[in-house]
Amino acid sequence: MRIGFVLPHIGPLAGPAALTRVARAVEDAGLDSVWVNERSLWPTDPINPYPLGSLPLEYKTVIDPLDALTFVAATTSHILLGTSVLNLPWYNPLLLARRLTALDVLSGGRLVAGIGSGWSKDEHVAANSDWHTRGARSDEGIALLKAVWTTDPVEFTGAHYTVPRSYVSLKPVQQPHPPLVWGGWGPAAKKRAATVCDGWHPAGLPVAELAPQLAEVRALAAAAGRDPQQLRFIAKNGLELTDAPLGAGRAAFAGSPAEIAADLEVAQAAGVHDLCLDCLLAPGVDTVDAMVEQVLAVARIAGR
Repeated sequence: MRIGFVLPHIGPLAGPAALTRVARAVEDAGLDSVWVNERSLWPTDPINPYPLGSLPLEYKTVIDPLDALTFVAATTSHILLGTSVLNLPWYNPLLLARRLTALDVLSGGRLVAGIGSGWSKDEHVAANSDWHTRGARSDEGIALLKAVWTTDPVEFTGAHYTVPRSYVSLKPVQQPHPPLVWGGWGPAAKKRAATVCDGWHPAGLPVAELAPQLAEVRALAAAAGRDPQQLRFIAKNGLELTDAPLGAGRAAFAGSPAEIAADLEVAQAAGVHDLCLDCLLAPGVDTVDAMVEQVLAVARIAGR
């Protein structure tokens, strides 16, 4: 199981020095990937309820996720570069395909494209993205991304997007295209991950839920005539390392080194291929030094 960290492109630590140092720490520690979130704004009066009543204050400051990954691509050599996740309905899929292709080419084929449909109505309003058609536009957007990545000339006619017959180059280094994994928990999200994407990218699942939930997605893939073993499962969880054990009732990947090690074993046994850990909001992780210590601690726990 590959292990990676969310980069400090959000909150007061966000900046070029922090991005470079954490990305290099992940690579030098023998871990496998770095990841970026996506938030476009911090509403003062949200249209729909937010987790815990509001977004964390840290989310008032965000470096664009693709720019952050492109920046660290130049300072690393082999760690994977993942989006966790881009909200597909906000984008023109043709233009997004070009940006993702550029990142894959410039990084030498290291992109993992995590995408989703978004859950904030405020962000959809700001992106001029119709909330009620986000699912249909996501399905069409996935088809258009694949068309741009795999055909030349490209021609696409849909209910929401149209591309006249045209040449669109470059193409990604990874063939037929970078891994496209869908984030979300509901039935529609699981079906989309299983039937038209390359895998599933859930966030915040308890470790005990990983095996049954992944089995459900595999069953959906098999029912659609796909090979479930070809799907890629990328779990995302917060990380909170403590000196003393937290015991029963603790959150996934919260606790002592021994408890974190146990969670790693459960995730790997469940069939998780990649684990994305996010310590940006963890207590005490308020400096770049502290974040690097988290990276090194997980590397030690994982035996790297």
